[in-house]
Amino acid sequence: MDVGRTVTGPQSTHDVLARLLAEVARVDNVPLDSHFFHDLGADSLVMAHFCARVRKRPELPSVSMRDVYQHPTIRELCAALTATAPPGPAPRTPEASEHRTPSEAPTRTPKAPTGTPHYVLCGALQLLSFLGYAFLLAFVIARGYDWISSGTGLLDAYVRSVTFGAALLLVLCVLPVLAKWLLIGRFKPQRFRVWSLVYVRFWLVRTLIRFSPLVLFAGSPLYPLCLRALGARVGRGVTYLSRGLPVCADLLTIGDGTIVRKDSLISCYRAHDGVIETGPVTLGRDAVVSEATVLDIGTRLGDGARLGHASSLHTGQCVPDGAHWHGSPAQPAEHAMPTVEPARCDTARRAVAGVLLLLTVLLAYVPVAVGLVDALLSQVLQNSAVVREAEADAAGWALYGDLAAITAVVFFGAVPVALVVLATVPRLLGRLVPPGLTYPLYGFRYAAHRAIVLITNRRALTRLFGDSTCIVHYLRWIGYDLSRVEQTGSNFGTVVKHESPFTSKVGTGTMVADGLSLMNADYSSTSFRLSPTSIGAHNFLGNRIAYPSQGRTGDNCLLATKVAVPVDGPVRHDVGLLGSPCFEIPRSVLRDSSFEDLADGADLRARLAAKNRHNAATMLCHLFTGWLYFFCVTALFVGAATMYTHWGTVVLAAANALLLPFTVLYFVLVERLLTLRHRPGPLFCSIYDRRFWYRERYWKVPTDLHLHVLDGTPFKGVVWRMLGVRMGRRVFDDGCAFTERPMVTVGDACTLNAGSAVQCHSQEDGAFKSDRSEIGARCTLGVGTLVHYGVTVGDGAELAADTFLMKGETVPEDASWAGNPARPASGTHGGER
Repeated sequence: MDVGRTVTGPQSTHDVLARLLAEVARVDNVPLDSHFFHDLGADSLVMAHFCARVRKRPELPSVSMRDVYQHPTIRELCAALTATAPPGPAPRTPEASEHRTPSEAPTRTPKAPTGTPHYVLCGALQLLSFLGYAFLLAFVIARGYDWISSGTGLLDAYVRSVTFGAALLLVLCVLPVLAKWLLIGRFKPQRFRVWSLVYVRFWLVRTLIRFSPLVLFAGSPLYPLCLRALGARVGRGVTYLSRGLPVCADLLTIGDGTIVRKDSLISCYRAHDGVIETGPVTLGRDAVVSEATVLDIGTRLGDGARLGHASSLHTGQCVPDGAHWHGSPAQPAEHAMPTVEPARCDTARRAVAGVLLLLTVLLAYVPVAVGLVDALLSQVLQNSAVVREAEADAAGWALYGDLAAITAVVFFGAVPVALVVLATVPRLLGRLVPPGLTYPLYGFRYAAHRAIVLITNRRALTRLFGDSTCIVHYLRWIGYDLSRVEQTGSNFGTVVKHESPFTSKVGTGTMVADGLSLMNADYSSTSFRLSPTSIGAHNFLGNRIAYPSQGRTGDNCLLATKVAVPVDGPVRHDVGLLGSPCFEIPRSVLRDSSFEDLADGADLRARLAAKNRHNAATMLCHLFTGWLYFFCVTALFVGAATMYTHWGTVVLAAANALLLPFTVLYFVLVERLLTLRHRPGPLFCSIYDRRFWYRERYWKVPTDLHLHVLDGTPFKGVVWRMLGVRMGRRVFDDGCAFTERPMVTVGDACTLNAGSAVQCHSQEDGAFKSDRSEIGARCTLGVGTLVHYGVTVGDGAELAADTFLMKGETVPEDASWAGNPARPASGTHGGER
């Protein structure tokens, strides 16, 4: 809170704040001791508008949502605002000074390019790079296909498949490493403009790294070797579970015995106001980076230090040796974080595990995925009269009729086959890893655990069954304990993750919006332990929540979006929790109870039955559009194969090049058809309202995962416009997500970092709320930032890494906000820079 400017006296402040709140809440007067939520019936949206009103009055101190929740009466709020100013950020240690970022260095901002010519040239060079990669891939696959097809007998075909598959895997893994050293050399702290020629080289390396098969080795002893090949300084005994490879790996230093948990964002670069900034990230010896964390450039974690889950380090922050920090931005934790006792895991054990993993990949996965299928298909195709007829006419109807039948059997048949595998294989493997015991890494128990993680976290199936009655049956099928289910038709969203389904328990009547990650396993750099993870009854969990096994929440809790679930203190009951570090808020407010009369009785049964029918149609639509896409892609490459003897590699390269634009246009068309009659817009309704069901269909049927291929290119903005986003000119999008595209406005020259998202909706229990969000011109959304609905971000504003901007907030022009929940940066009034 900023106390630099106040009105002439405490009583004057009382009167002004009470009058402003009365105007926003539309009441006659506000008593000084009336509770904002319990007495006045206000909600977070109303109070966000109140905070925005206060920030527009320069004579008043700035008020954040955290202040409102912690001081929920006018009298308490005024007392807090007039108290002594809180201390600023902790002074930087000498170690942090050694890691000063480019933005802190006395270098000038790079001269801006001339504008449109650089933008167009960058896009053209990126397009040429894509076409070149498509031709290279077609050339390699064609030569390998010809060589495998010339084999005699199944054994010979298998040997050739292993050889070619190993060569192809080696090429795909070495290519990003080779490109990085040839095009960039060694990354250094620097700044350069997006769309410049320097940026084109950076983008090419970044794209090859992000889509490299190297990420498949995450969590294995081979992953630190991949990091070293990219230039990172990695010590011995490092365990890296996050799938995201750091792009500027030369600037990453990891000490001996350090562990990085999954879903951590460490890339050693960021984009800010149209400029790429690279900088160092240092992790000391025996450090721990927990799940769902963000480490910005210019940060350091000391020896033996720990960063808690759902936390972030902002530029310049340095965690001292042995300290435990949490929060966004991180601050010292009051209690020590739980640890896992170490186990024997020496270099020899890691080496053997790495060799066995390579042999498994080369002798089992690669031949099936790359070579053996091609060899078998080639025998079938060569003996098919239908294909020989189609060679003269690539549009042979008989061929594509057969393809439609084959792809339908494969696509739709994969669902029951996957369900059978999920019900059997993980349960057998689970017997090898009883919970509560500590096991060394990289043994057969760890291999069984990783197999369970891989098999049971099937995003395609949670997307299919999520947001419907089927999701509870699916989660029970794979091993969840869901107690006595109170069916709502929306018990879980489409994204649910875990380490082990067999130690996951969710209480009766609990609802989860989306993006839940259950942290059933605890790790050290040498060992792991499965622990039961239990969420209480009658809870509601928002979006993007990582729930640890030590979570201290009980029954009837509201866990807000991106909350850092507490792991110490008393067990919380009958409260809401918000922020990182978290603080208590009301469990519910009057507005969210508007639809409680629909929660039981005959009316609920009738509405639930209608919702089930609608969700069933949505699931069928999702499956049909998925199969149709699968058929079209298969037909594309079969058509190319029939013309291969006449046109050679060129036709395969053309098929590779057409795949991406076809995918984009296909899902744009699907989304346009879905929104033709039911376009997303502002909404406040029950989850049993048909308008909400159409919104669920909008989320489930089309997909936007393919759009990440276009990250960092001018083409991403074009596609967003096709999907309905009001997108400005020359927007740099490095991996942002929009949940409701037609409800988002983004101004000119904005910078959207990787992992950021604009979510134009919120669900709390049985109430659904949605509104438009507007991002002004020249704004920057930091890495991992989440912007909620009903938000206005003024021109030139900046949201720091891992910021959560709550619903209804208004960020002033040229302001700098940070934190979870977001608030003006320290030492500013409203965040103005």
